[in-house]
Amino acid sequence: MKEKQGGGKFQMGNVLLVSGSHMLHDIYSSFLAAIRPLLIEKFGITLALASLWDLIMRVPWFLNPIIGIIAERTAARYFIIVAPAITAISMSLLGLAPSFVIVCILLFTMGISSALFHVPAPTMVKRLSGDRIGRGMSFYMFGGELARTTGPLIITASVSYWGLEGTWKLIPFGLLASLILFYKLKDIRISEEIKSKKLAKGNALLTFKKYLPFISILIGFMFFRAIMKSGLTAFLPTFYYSERGESLWFANSSLAVFQLAGAAGTILAGSISDKLGRKRTLLIISIMSPIMMFFFINSDGWVSLVFLVLMGFFVFAPGPILIALVQIKSKELPVFMNSIYMTASFITAALAVFFSGLMGDWLGLEKTYLISSFIALGAIPFVFFIKDH
Repeated sequence: MKEKQGGGKFQMGNVLLVSGSHMLHDIYSSFLAAIRPLLIEKFGITLALASLWDLIMRVPWFLNPIIGIIAERTAARYFIIVAPAITAISMSLLGLAPSFVIVCILLFTMGISSALFHVPAPTMVKRLSGDRIGRGMSFYMFGGELARTTGPLIITASVSYWGLEGTWKLIPFGLLASLILFYKLKDIRISEEIKSKKLAKGNALLTFKKYLPFISILIGFMFFRAIMKSGLTAFLPTFYYSERGESLWFANSSLAVFQLAGAAGTILAGSISDKLGRKRTLLIISIMSPIMMFFFINSDGWVSLVFLVLMGFFVFAPGPILIALVQIKSKELPVFMNSIYMTASFITAALAVFFSGLMGDWLGLEKTYLISSFIALGAIPFVFFIKDH
């Protein structure tokens, strides 16, 4: 029996289903940050070279606009269904990889899978959220952040139990996830309404030109926050493990705590922005994030963990708000426009990780994080150019 979409009703069950699929996919895609210290030791490489993995992983996102156009014309829900299986296979084989190049190939494959998932999924959430788009995007982003909380713990436990080369044993869980998603999502359509328009309201290039000023504002906002956010998500375990001499369990647990706080930020931010306004909410977040980063770097012990939690809340909170803005703004070709936004977001993040690695090799990660807190203040002016809808 096919699900009925549309209308103003918030379809809680289906929104949670898509959020759950986001979590299943991103559990596997979050493995790299947790085992990066072990791969650095295994191959004897620098932070800068190890940060190239993030860039390679996101190269396929240059294909996002093409994927978006294809998704406008096809049953894009199947992209969401197959992605967890592909990602699970690629990421679970990282521990077996015999060389730096093989790791690059596995991550590139995962990047393609990730693009296939993340381009159509927000549009599916939009159609299921009715007039509560901010709330729907919060649930969707919460699934991703919860995955990045549990993913590092899962891969750390797997390495502890099976060894680095035994992580391939996690593959069956991803395959099972795709089977479950096929059963649950195969009748939820996101392209039927769009396909009936036959792209009559504008081609992709004209749509891109129309919304370029809006996308440019979002890129500016993300750019100045990127080193702070990406440097933490990519190198926080390395920071604790290599620079502060903590155990791998402690290092990855700190990442899990950081991501869990981020999950709380994403689940609350969208609903808050529905009531408070997206512009005002983003302004508060933009001010608080660098302040929390500054206090985190200049504290230690349990006090630093308090600021780590607060920082996680504010660092990840813009996610559902920005996606909601894109979905509300883009009346024409919404999947295509989301593909443009996601391309900008992921490529900005990848470049930020690379520069964080370079700065970490040169200055150390602690000074890199401190500098990033000041750079993040540059996002504030861009908020004033955003219009609430």
